[in-house]
Amino acid sequence: MDASVWTFKRPKQNALVRLLDHKPFLTFLCMLPAGLLLLLFLTYPLGLGFWLSFTDTQIGQAGEWVGLENFDSILHDRVFINTVWNTMFYTVVATVGKFALGLWLALLLNENLPFKSLLRAIILLPFIVPTVLSAIAFWFLYDPQFSIISYLLVDVLHLRTTYIDFLGTPWPARWSLIAANIWRGIPFVAITLLAGLQTISPSLYEAALLDGSSGWQRFRFITFPLLMPILAIVLTFSVLFTFTDFQLVYAITRGGPIDSTHLMATLAFQRGIPGGQLGEGAAIAVSMIPFLIFATLFSYFALARRKWQQGESND
Repeated sequence: MDASVWTFKRPKQNALVRLLDHKPFLTFLCMLPAGLLLLLFLTYPLGLGFWLSFTDTQIGQAGEWVGLENFDSILHDRVFINTVWNTMFYTVVATVGKFALGLWLALLLNENLPFKSLLRAIILLPFIVPTVLSAIAFWFLYDPQFSIISYLLVDVLHLRTTYIDFLGTPWPARWSLIAANIWRGIPFVAITLLAGLQTISPSLYEAALLDGSSGWQRFRFITFPLLMPILAIVLTFSVLFTFTDFQLVYAITRGGPIDSTHLMATLAFQRGIPGGQLGEGAAIAVSMIPFLIFATLFSYFALARRKWQQGESND
């Protein structure tokens, strides 16, 4: 029999088939829809915000290019300077509070507790409830006349003679907002760290127990080093969420009293939308970007240190 009969001849492929077999083109094609969505909903608004920050645009009126005039103006604005300080203070204190309580709660839920699944579901409630509803609830808690906290302290426990004005003066208002933010942020930190705790092998703790280690030693030399990668990620997201917080602050205080609780996000909105100064509001919003980039880069470079992830020191 002729050998040519058994020879397989591959059919000639057209240009489209060859193009789809090309891996770089296929990768580009698969990423194209996501890229278009990012371009439409992220890149365009961000670029428009950058453009507006260099103009004197007002609502209903086209603006002209003014360069760095908006940035120079806000740098000499006492309200903006105080707002930057408020934002930094709010972010640092709230993040520390969320991490301390969230880590403690994660360690507690990692133990063999009765109704552990139910407790985990209950802990998620503050994170599930819409932010505006949480803000309204805290607004009632902080009401100067009908606050349940003041009622308990004055009328039940008789520890005070006057009701607390939570939102009427600067410092009580700041601490009240921080408490509300911590209450909302604890579930995210706790559940994320709990997931990380579940990945740590129990054999490490068993070996440490055989060596006679204490609970603090097990946490310091096993739990904490192995949680460091997750801690870095959670820290980054927590800082970003807290630094850009808007709904909670605006719904409870709207930046008052006397602009003492404004964050950069709420001040940018107030100047840009109710105030009508879109250019100035955009400049305040753009001023947030360096802080956010710094937080992101800190997490990225920290996670790039592989020995640091494993609880070892770098060479």
